[in-house]
Amino acid sequence: MIYFDNGATTLLKPPEVAEAVQYAIENFGNAGRSFYDAVMLANREIYRTRIELARLAGLDDPLQVAFTSSATESLNLVISGLIGPEDAVITTLAEHNSVLRPLYLTGCDLEFLDCDENGRIMVESFESKLKDNTKFLVCTHGSNVTGNITDVESLYQKCSAHGITMILDGSQTFGAIPVNMSMADIICFTGHKALYGPQGTGGVLAVGSYDFSIVKTGGAGTNSFDRFQSTDLPDIFETGTLNSHGLYGLQKGVQFVNSLGVETIHAKERKLHDMFYEEVCKMDRVRIYGDFSTSDRLPIVSLNLEGMAASELARRLWEENRIATRAGSHCAPLLHQHLNTVKGGMVRFSFSYFNTEEEIAQGIEALHAIAGG
Repeated sequence: MIYFDNGATTLLKPPEVAEAVQYAIENFGNAGRSFYDAVMLANREIYRTRIELARLAGLDDPLQVAFTSSATESLNLVISGLIGPEDAVITTLAEHNSVLRPLYLTGCDLEFLDCDENGRIMVESFESKLKDNTKFLVCTHGSNVTGNITDVESLYQKCSAHGITMILDGSQTFGAIPVNMSMADIICFTGHKALYGPQGTGGVLAVGSYDFSIVKTGGAGTNSFDRFQSTDLPDIFETGTLNSHGLYGLQKGVQFVNSLGVETIHAKERKLHDMFYEEVCKMDRVRIYGDFSTSDRLPIVSLNLEGMAASELARRLWEENRIATRAGSHCAPLLHQHLNTVKGGMVRFSFSYFNTEEEIAQGIEALHAIAGG
C-alpha cells in the first residue's frame, strides 16, 4: 500500500510509538489515583508528555497542557466552556465541522471571514466583521482541504489590539510546521496526525487565565469532597481516567518531532509535495485547489479529474494501484460551497515524513494513467 491520507491520520509512525503503547498497557496504573509503583510510573510519563509538548509549543509551564481525546473534543470543550449566546464571534469559511458545529450550538452571533478563489482566508477583512460584543476569533491554522496556511500572526495582532481571545485549530499544523503560543491565546491539537501519536489523543494549550464553564465533570482523583471540579488548567478538561497508554505513545511521537526538528520534517514533506504538484499540474484534465504561489503550505494536494467523480478516482487509485487517498467533503462544508465542489467533493493527497520519492513517482504515474484513459 502507498499511503497518501496523512491528513486523516499518520498511519506510518516511529516504531517507538507502538512499543510505548504496549509497554504502558502492561505496566501503567490509573494516573493520579494512588501512590504505588504502577500509578507513579503513569504519573511521571504523562508529565513527561506535557514537557515534550510544552517544549514544542514554547510553553514555560507543562501544566498549561491539558489532555483530551482529540482536537474535536478540545474544540468542543473550549468553545462550549467560553462562548455563550450573548457573544459575537468571528470564524472563517475554511473551518472544519469540529469548529463550526460547536459554534452553532452556542447560539452565538457568528461572522465569517471570506476566502479568495484559491480558498485562502482573507485576513484583511477582519476589521469589517467586528462588533461591539465581539469576544472571540476561532479559526483553523491550516486547511485540511487545500493545504493553505492561515496568516495567524496577523490575525493574533488584530485580536490583541481589540481585546479578542483567539482560539486556534492546530489539527493539521502542530508538528508539521512551527506552532507556538505567540500565535494564539488557546491552541487545540490532535495527537494522531503530525505528532505521530496514537488515535484517541489530543489536547489544549493555553496561556493566561480563562473563566471556563464546567462542561465535563466527574472524578478527578483529588479534592473529592468539593462539590465542583477545579476550573484551572489542566484539571478543567481532564475529568476521569486519562488515556495514559495513548499519551505515553504520544510522548514518543513528540520526542521524534522534537529531536528531528519541525523544520527538517517540513522540508522533506514540502519536497515530496512539490514533486507531486509539479507533475500533476501539467495534466490537462486535472483541476487542483489551493494557493500554490507560496512556499508556506501544508503537504496537501486536493484535485478533481474532469469527467470523473472524486469517489471513482479514489476507488481506482486504490483498487488498481493500492494508493490510499481521501475523497469527499473532508468535513469542511463552507469551503466546498465556496469552491463549488459540493456535488462531487475532491480527492485529497496528503503526504508525511515517512513517504518516499518512489511512492510519489508511483502516485504520479497512476494518476497520469487514469487521466489519460
